[in-house]
Amino acid sequence: MSEILWSGLGLVAPLRARVLGLPPQGVTGISIDTRTLQPGDLFFAIQGDSADGHDYVGAAFERGAPAAVVDEAHADALKHLGTLYVVHDALKAMEGLGRAARKRSKARIIAVTGSVGKTTTKEMLRKVLSDAGATHASDKSYNNHWGVPLTLARLPESARYAVFEIGMNHPGEIAALVDMVRPHVAIVTHVAPVHLEHFAGVEEIARAKAEIFSGIVTGGVAVINGDVETFPILKAAAEASPARYVLSFGENPAADAHLTRFDPEEAFSRVSARLLGQDLQFRLGAPGRHMAVNALAVLLAARAAGVDFPAIAASLADVAPAQGRGAREVLRRDRDDAASAFLLIDESYNANPASMRAAIDLLGAARPSSKGLRVAVLGDMLELGPAAPELHVALKDDLERNNVDLVFAAGPLTRHLFDALPPQKRGGWAESAAALEPMVAETLGAGDVVMVKGSNGSKLHVLAAGLKSRFAAPEQQQVEESRC
Repeated sequence: MSEILWSGLGLVAPLRARVLGLPPQGVTGISIDTRTLQPGDLFFAIQGDSADGHDYVGAAFERGAPAAVVDEAHADALKHLGTLYVVHDALKAMEGLGRAARKRSKARIIAVTGSVGKTTTKEMLRKVLSDAGATHASDKSYNNHWGVPLTLARLPESARYAVFEIGMNHPGEIAALVDMVRPHVAIVTHVAPVHLEHFAGVEEIARAKAEIFSGIVTGGVAVINGDVETFPILKAAAEASPARYVLSFGENPAADAHLTRFDPEEAFSRVSARLLGQDLQFRLGAPGRHMAVNALAVLLAARAAGVDFPAIAASLADVAPAQGRGAREVLRRDRDDAASAFLLIDESYNANPASMRAAIDLLGAARPSSKGLRVAVLGDMLELGPAAPELHVALKDDLERNNVDLVFAAGPLTRHLFDALPPQKRGGWAESAAALEPMVAETLGAGDVVMVKGSNGSKLHVLAAGLKSRFAAPEQQQVEESRC
């Protein structure tokens, strides 16, 4: 039987609810989406941008929800369906439940933000801390105004560690979210020119990211990327916060945790680092220099949470890149011919200039066969404001430095980059990822390494999925069918 997350009566006070019907003995989970709701989940009828959760309360009960949280305006019309916790606003009620979960928790809490690397850093921490004890962490990239309170509300009282990802598009968002999380350790992975439509420059982005330090519990630890130009802004904010310790990481030898050697392999990395005066060598299961730098933040944060360096390093060896964030898959032009294989590096989950450069570096470190090519398939980087065209063109130097042979591009912004490339490197351009896919599929050959990257709005993930569908090896097809 699943662990009771909240007792039925214990929900009343944090939700500030009145109850219609008989309160359940307890709930085992929290849901805002009936498509993923599991029996025993309490359903919150959240008003979203495109859908109203109140329209799905009936479906929630059909799928096994013991109760639902609804607002006063819908209570009478829905009370015949099952037990209701009636509140003024369902999202505010979920925030209240999240705060109650944080108040009762004895877990060591870590919060992560950054322009790039926050999800992969969170997932590395999930792996490391799970090896050390019961760990709760944000699902997917649940890092916004509903994702953070949802993750908090799901925090079991039995958790020993918890990791929260916190994102933002505008100033003030992180401060509001971290006030709920109140972490013992807060990390800023990177500051880069993203969401420039909403910020005057990188300095403003740094100040917004530094809001994460405002929520640190007294005596906590701030962990900052020591390589970014805005490090002084981050450091000043951390030192003015309740944090007792401010630690830095990166490639800068002055950082508290810094790389001393990096040896990339095809599918992993060998890393040497100096951490708080101690030398450490470890294998990192995810390839890429940027991943190694983020691993240093993980080492500092997990150590601050009470895990020793050797144990952290042992866990990092088993870290694997997530789907859309560097996951690798061998595909075949001819499914029955192993000699026709090529490698897909799926980096299709979102993009900005910093993450795009890191992905191109990852492609550069890959080794095609003797006749194979390095192929980049790039989509538009969005929300960059007026500087967007020049930021795309600037990727030309990264492609050249990494010996990328062919570039395919989708979207009006990548057109600026595509036109700036030498003719021999232009694989093809199209207005959309869907239109580009046939060109890419026709060109790829045995021994190639192809990397796919773009902002979510450019839908490069659909192109990556299309390539997998076209060229999946027989054994991979069997794996996919077994998941159905």
